[in-house]
Amino acid sequence: MEQPEDMASLSEFDSLAGSIPATKVEITVSCRNLLDKDMFSKSDPLCVMYTQGMENKQWREFGRTEVIDNTLNPDFVRKFIVDYFFEEKQNLRFDLYDVDSKSPDLSKHDFLGQAFCTLGEIVGSPGSRLEKPLTIGAFSLNSRTGKPMPAVSNGGVPGKKCGTIILSAEELSNCRDVATMQFCANKLDKKDFFGKSDPFLVFYRSNEDGTFTICHKTEVVKNTLNPVWQTFSIPVRALCNGDYDRTIKVEVYDWDRDGSHDFIGEFTTSYRELARGQSQFNIYEVVNPKKKMKKKKYVNSGTVTLLSFAVESECTFLDYIKGGTQINFTVAIDFTASNGNPSQSTSLHYMSPYQLNAYALALTAVGEIIQHYDSDKMFPALGFGAKLPPDGRVSHEFPLNGNQENPSCCGIDGILEAYHRSLRTVQLYGPTNFAPVVTHVARSPDPEETLPKRPPSAAKLPMSIIIVGVGQAEFDAMVELDGDDVRISSRGKLAERDIVQFVPFRDYVDRTGNHVLSMARLARDVLAEIPDQLVSYMKAQGIRPRPPPAAPAQSPPQSPARTPPASPLHTHI
Repeated sequence: MEQPEDMASLSEFDSLAGSIPATKVEITVSCRNLLDKDMFSKSDPLCVMYTQGMENKQWREFGRTEVIDNTLNPDFVRKFIVDYFFEEKQNLRFDLYDVDSKSPDLSKHDFLGQAFCTLGEIVGSPGSRLEKPLTIGAFSLNSRTGKPMPAVSNGGVPGKKCGTIILSAEELSNCRDVATMQFCANKLDKKDFFGKSDPFLVFYRSNEDGTFTICHKTEVVKNTLNPVWQTFSIPVRALCNGDYDRTIKVEVYDWDRDGSHDFIGEFTTSYRELARGQSQFNIYEVVNPKKKMKKKKYVNSGTVTLLSFAVESECTFLDYIKGGTQINFTVAIDFTASNGNPSQSTSLHYMSPYQLNAYALALTAVGEIIQHYDSDKMFPALGFGAKLPPDGRVSHEFPLNGNQENPSCCGIDGILEAYHRSLRTVQLYGPTNFAPVVTHVARSPDPEETLPKRPPSAAKLPMSIIIVGVGQAEFDAMVELDGDDVRISSRGKLAERDIVQFVPFRDYVDRTGNHVLSMARLARDVLAEIPDQLVSYMKAQGIRPRPPPAAPAQSPPQSPARTPPASPLHTHI
């Protein structure tokens, strides 16, 4: 057996959730009817894009377009390439200037207006094309120079309209690539006292700062020094984030039941090398650096050979979104008595005049991201586990807005308003049973099923279920529903897809009181699986993305008609 320093704990390999973008998108900027600031010609516009930090909320300049001379309707050629995270609220700001000199100092140029949006708002618009009015709102004009300066109050100059900005998002083509490969090894070091080794491979991509992030782990092949691992597929962006020459590190381990896996050795490669396929270039010596230092005659700890390599371009989440697929967001809130009396500050439903309760915080965090993928912004909002007026009947599927015919609320604010109104009219009761809510979304005629039996059949549907557990209760049943480790089964049948994501709200309570940051983490964790869930459903059904709608010849109206969904994905919290 090797010394302890050559061992790795199982926890190092359990999380493959290194934060990589869902993809990279290219943002193209055009403007129409800009303000004319030049006396004898038209403005010479420049667009500056800013991103906002998650923690400090500071705006940072991301990049600038070129300057286009003498036009009020620029179509900028220079693009902004940004990492896209479906599960994050990525705030963007676009400032337009009329450039009067070669100075890079923006204060020396005339401010033409600005627009704010999120990257999700651009991507989720019909055809991934968003048009917004430019306003002068966050700046006031210096009375002496006439130049813009930051407003001293939040309001600034009342939002003067000064043309429109048109933002288009296009996914980079190499982000669609999926690599499929297979490896074998020869004459690996023997690590087990009574047998041979039980080897597996761990792949890491290198990051910009020189660190490594795990991106794939093979299965374990038992009792052999010459293993042949199964073929596996991995998105190229996960392997190298689109940089074909970036180092890929591969570590070889001998699996141990107690998690103290023995380190056999390692080698490095790159996507460009792997893409050569099976050849003498892709036979790698597995080297244990500590052995190499200790033993003068040490050669290697075996070799690993690439047996096959292929790359295919697959349909992506953004292909479906750009083709018109909508994510329909339905909300269900627990009104059982275990939450406590809403009029008391100890209740999970307590409506403080100073801050949102846990239910409202979680709803807002998730809803603010999801809403941009549903063009009409009308969200069904339901409650379960309460007695309803006037007769006190118990309901596990009642509309928060009181409208049995149409439970939809307008926007996230509409849901919160209906939620607060319901708390004043219904009586908290029980039990906890949200099977009817899932049935409502699934439009199934079988409301008698209890929840643990529901998702296997729901797994056949274009549906994702997000559960945020609020309070200090134990959520063992909910953890079981989240099929990350084992997909839940019903009546002996395994669920076809993992469609449930559960998190306990208490894990995201920030002791420093930074609710913005902690709720951003919650949204990230519960939404991260949705793009892959949508794509896996579409692939299973043989549904290909529709072509994106043609861009209008002229600027579209402010309230475009809803694009019919190719196949909606119901997201349930």
